[in-house]
Amino acid sequence: MNGDEQLLNGRVYGADHDDPDPGPRPDRSYAELVGGPLDGLLLDIHDWSAAQVGFGAALVTELSRWPGGRALYDPLPGEPRSAGPGVTCRFHYTGDTP
Repeated sequence: MNGDEQLLNGRVYGADHDDPDPGPRPDRSYAELVGGPLDGLLLDIHDWSAAQVGFGAALVTELSRWPGGRALYDPLPGEPRSAGPGVTCRFHYTGDTP
């Protein structure tokens, strides 16, 4: 893991780099990002519908194959999801797109 990746662990995707508390909030729901350039980050999915969660996410990042492109993350079929606050599911890296 390089230095940029170490800085990201335990952070919420989209949190400001200068935020003194970039971690998860106890009243929100998150997907854990697994693999790829955003490995270890949490994605806030608190207001997402079940259908939206099922589609995964294309997340803008400078760490992808194409800087400023998107890293693609999807849930695995049949992987458990829980309801309520905290980490409720995992999204797995599936590739990059410009």
